[in-house]
Amino acid sequence: MEAEEFQIDTEYIQLGQFLKLANIVESGGIVKLFLSEYPVFINGEQDQRRGRKLYHRDLIEIEDVGTYRIITN
Repeated sequence: MEAEEFQIDTEYIQLGQFLKLANIVESGGIVKLFLSEYPVFINGEQDQRRGRKLYHRDLIEIEDVGTYRIITN
């Protein structure tokens, strides 16, 4: 499955911010609950920390949701 590109204008984005801006969760308050229910893999390793920094070319995989790649300008 091809990864959907998600473009950011900064050096990195935190996982919680990404989930909200990518419309995966409705609000920041839901992020913690979402991460407790859905395994999130970043570059093949599971990571549930909402403060995890995502950088250019990082691959985020969420089962039943989608696959995303962070792209910077």
